[in-house]
Amino acid sequence: MLAKRIIPCLDVDDGRVVKGVQFKGIQDAGDPVDLARRYNDQGADELTFLDIGASYKSRATLLDVVGRVAREVFIPLCVGGGIRTVEDMRDAMNAGADKVSVCTSALRNPGLIAEMARAYGSQCVVLSVDAKRCGADAAGRPVWHAFAKGGREDTGIDAVKWAVQAVELGAGEILLNSIDADGTGAGYDLELTRTVIEAVPVPVIASGGAGSLEQIARALMPPGPEGNSGGDADAALVASMLHFGRTTIAEIKTYAESKGVTVRW
Repeated sequence: MLAKRIIPCLDVDDGRVVKGVQFKGIQDAGDPVDLARRYNDQGADELTFLDIGASYKSRATLLDVVGRVAREVFIPLCVGGGIRTVEDMRDAMNAGADKVSVCTSALRNPGLIAEMARAYGSQCVVLSVDAKRCGADAAGRPVWHAFAKGGREDTGIDAVKWAVQAVELGAGEILLNSIDADGTGAGYDLELTRTVIEAVPVPVIASGGAGSLEQIARALMPPGPEGNSGGDADAALVASMLHFGRTTIAEIKTYAESKGVTVRW
């Protein structure tokens, strides 16, 4: 069994880490370099940096942060937000990123995923999916749409089908964020997570909603006999619980391991 990963997420705006609830009510959460150093020392498996401003100015600020972090920590770095071209990806990789995530730009131009995969390999291309429940199909099964522009625009595109298409184009990993659960502390959307995992052959990172150690462990655990106990994600993204000192990477891993989850030490 592959070890499950714990990945702190740093939403960066104007050089600071910020956090909100369902993409709203943004508040300051600290200095990105200080937080990255802390999580590296605690044993994080990777770090994800997302430029929530996604403008040219904010992306330049983020890349400066990535460069400073890359010189101090020794775990993989994923950078996303405002990546619109292969040249933007090259800038991120040159700054110290090990892989790059795309969301809105890929929805606008799916061919960008293939271009990025050809340039750097699928292992460097992460599709970020901001998904929100938007009703049900004829059989009563939930339907999620992929949202663009930081969760502000409903594209009408089925999020699960979009993940499948992106993998076919060359995405090597899916960062799956539930807009409904984001920042609420009510737990990950495990039904969404399992649905995407069953649809794609690449690793899926569960994101949005972590509020307790039990919820994080459950996102990583396989489904039980009833088929609904665990999310079976390959990794869990964690933000508020870490940024505001409610837990540490070691506590998360220790608890997850106590529940039978294989983690990296």
